[in-house]
Amino acid sequence: MNTIAFQANVIAAHASVLKGGKCSATPVSRVAANQKSSFIQKVSGTRAFFAGEKVTARRRGAFTSREALKILNLAQKAEYIWYDGSEGSEAKGLLFNEMRSKTKVIPDSVPVGGDFPDWSFDGSSTGQAEGNDSDCILRPVFSCPDPIRGENHVLVLCEVLNPDGTPHASNTRAPLKAVVDKMDPSEKPLFGFEQEYTMLGKDGKVYGWPESGYPAPQGPFYCGVGMESVYGRPLAEAHLDCCIRAGLTISGINAEVMPGQWEYQIGPAAEFEMPDHVMVSRWMLHRLGEDMGISVTFEPKPVKGDWNGTGAHTNYSTASTRSPNGGMEAIEGMIEKLGKRHAVHIAEYGTGNEERLTGKHETCDMNTFRYGVADRGSSIRIPRPVAIAGYGYLEDRRPAANVDPYVVARLLIETTLVL
Repeated sequence: MNTIAFQANVIAAHASVLKGGKCSATPVSRVAANQKSSFIQKVSGTRAFFAGEKVTARRRGAFTSREALKILNLAQKAEYIWYDGSEGSEAKGLLFNEMRSKTKVIPDSVPVGGDFPDWSFDGSSTGQAEGNDSDCILRPVFSCPDPIRGENHVLVLCEVLNPDGTPHASNTRAPLKAVVDKMDPSEKPLFGFEQEYTMLGKDGKVYGWPESGYPAPQGPFYCGVGMESVYGRPLAEAHLDCCIRAGLTISGINAEVMPGQWEYQIGPAAEFEMPDHVMVSRWMLHRLGEDMGISVTFEPKPVKGDWNGTGAHTNYSTASTRSPNGGMEAIEGMIEKLGKRHAVHIAEYGTGNEERLTGKHETCDMNTFRYGVADRGSSIRIPRPVAIAGYGYLEDRRPAANVDPYVVARLLIETTLVL
């Protein structure tokens, strides 16, 4: 009997007990010696924590109804997630800050959004500290259900602190908070983050591409359908499902212009919600790729030549731009401010972005700033529906796929609402 069937029997027994029924003479679940489930192997002969009590699981025989009730209340696994401040590796290309995580077992479950404890890690092994003073602090800032493990398990996103409690150099959430504290809260900024990524096979080549040569020229792949046009949909769909089950503000996915390249959208979401959800979604993408034998890269130009790069177009609005009264004037005022700080934004909009922002493949040259309505060759695009309505949002097309989402939020707020 497999683990799922075993757990189904336990749940059925639990339901019977709750309804006042009697347990039958047949054991809730009996596993033959030559048919050991992975679940039994994990708990047999060990001291496991169920509902805060130490219980020795039996190697043979049955779980009683009382034991079944305890199994349903498993200790909680909390996956603590953080980014290490590095800018990539040879194996995965130019990534944003590399995602890290480790599991903390919590005997008494903490609800999503609850007060998860601080933790620590060896910063000397992640490039965030020296060996003689290596402890870095993980402080939870966001939590959500773990859609991969299921049950009561959770994902816990953390910011990294120094031992004295000050923000670590790799902590870009803290500078965002400092800027948010200075803005007019009535503006209520909202963000929509279009995260593009490219799938790679175990050989390091774009997933689905021929072993030698290239696929057909770009054209049939964007929002394509069919095995000749779309590569890697199972991972993209699994990731979408996990984001939804985790409660992230994901609003869609699509195959992109280059085959093997995909996009998902996070938002509309507020100034902390957007980057927090992007970070967790990136971690889940890498984690699901583990199981499918697929690596994910956010490198801005993973394939040289006549192929689209990989970006993170960011849609941005405030209460002023969303107002039917003067919204377009507010958008144009923001664009003027963004133009004056173009170099500042470009410097922090992703590593290797110069290979992507060339003026080709739906980009504007990185040394030029211009905007236009429905112009995908501009730095800032005003969507056609926004131009028609006279209010709404703008799209910043400059960020690379490996950009830090906290930095994008900070710069847009700082440039348009603070300075």
